[in-house]
Amino acid sequence: MKRPNIIFIVADDLGFADLGCYGGRDAEFGPVSPVLDQLAARGLRLTEGYANSPVCSPTRFAMLTGRYQYRLRGAAEEPINSKSKGSTTLGLPPEHPTLPSLLRQVGYRTALIGKWHLGYPPVFGPLKSGYEEFFGPMSGGVDYFTHCSYYGTHDLYFGEAEHSAQGYLTDLLSQRAVDYVERMASGAREGTPFFLSLHYTAPHWPWETREDGALADQVKANLFHLDGGNIHTYRRMIHHMDEGVGWLVKSLEQQGILEDTLIVFTSDNGGERFSDNWPLVGGKMDLTEGGIRVPWIAHWPAVIQPGSVSAQHCLTMDWSVTMMDLAGAQPAPGYAWDGVSLAPVLRDTSLTLERPLFWRMNHRGQRAMREGPWKYLRVDCHDYLFNICNDARERANLAKREPERLTRMQAAWEAWNDSMPPIPDDATVSLGYSQADMPQR
Repeated sequence: MKRPNIIFIVADDLGFADLGCYGGRDAEFGPVSPVLDQLAARGLRLTEGYANSPVCSPTRFAMLTGRYQYRLRGAAEEPINSKSKGSTTLGLPPEHPTLPSLLRQVGYRTALIGKWHLGYPPVFGPLKSGYEEFFGPMSGGVDYFTHCSYYGTHDLYFGEAEHSAQGYLTDLLSQRAVDYVERMASGAREGTPFFLSLHYTAPHWPWETREDGALADQVKANLFHLDGGNIHTYRRMIHHMDEGVGWLVKSLEQQGILEDTLIVFTSDNGGERFSDNWPLVGGKMDLTEGGIRVPWIAHWPAVIQPGSVSAQHCLTMDWSVTMMDLAGAQPAPGYAWDGVSLAPVLRDTSLTLERPLFWRMNHRGQRAMREGPWKYLRVDCHDYLFNICNDARERANLAKREPERLTRMQAAWEAWNDSMPPIPDDATVSLGYSQADMPQR
């Protein structure tokens, strides 16, 4: 089978039900995500797919390595924050094999357009970890107009150099992605495939649409934008991202390479303040379903049957391994993948692979395991057992009804945890706000 071009689109803090194809409601201007909805209708939509973490940079460690993020020191930060600038340990080690570096070894062109959030130069950076090209911010969150990070530092790069550009960041990323496809298309038609990571900052705070440039001066002292935003602005931000995906799909069509391009779309973690996670409970920073269950869409006309829906369990790192598998890449010695290739599911969406999933969080001492319909969860020293297929909201605690199952899953989690490095004593948890700022969800 011909190796596909691969485009990995990652939204930032998108909720499970924010897209129309996941049950999201229309906004006052109409459908919020018509392009992504169409990709789902023409491809595969997964209903029980997960992020590797309920917070951004840990998920990105897993996404880039195909391995549990807990294996790397930088991923113990929840998340990496701007105070780590200058650190030689809090980032993705350049010597570690990555999704883009392994794809380059088998002949792919590679680029990251968008958010990095895996450590700061000069020690860390996309060009040191397998990407040939990079355009985007290094940190976790930036203003959409000034492109400055939390402390007012300009944070937009082209390669390893700071780059000044005018415009709304979501649009700048989309336009760069189209430019990349147009430059790579000829080679792709002649047998040199490409891998494009398109990692939006949308719909992450600050709450700014294309028309909100005047807000940039107001939020520069606090990008968390605790006194602003609403669901209307939030939905418009998603719509701007969706429009950009539409520009990219149109370019692929015009270049005659859409048929042989695998597009995967997801979010780095569950939704934040204004997101819709229905029917799930919780959100970013939580190991309840709302923090880790995210949209997963795969579109590949040459292989995936239109209108496919699957309840296959998966983690972010599974998709990275899937991409490497489809490209013919192999794990580097000493860096075995923890992820599982979902290539068989893409070819036959009626298949289901057994896939136990594990998580842990320093924040609130959280832990979780998903196996079949069952989920073991610990939060604040309380243990719970849920049948997620019957109770996606995690309201009916079956721990006392099924004590043997709970004990078995606790033991399985402990055995998995023993196979991972412990959480370092100096690992930090960075919360942007507390109950003093808004009521607990």
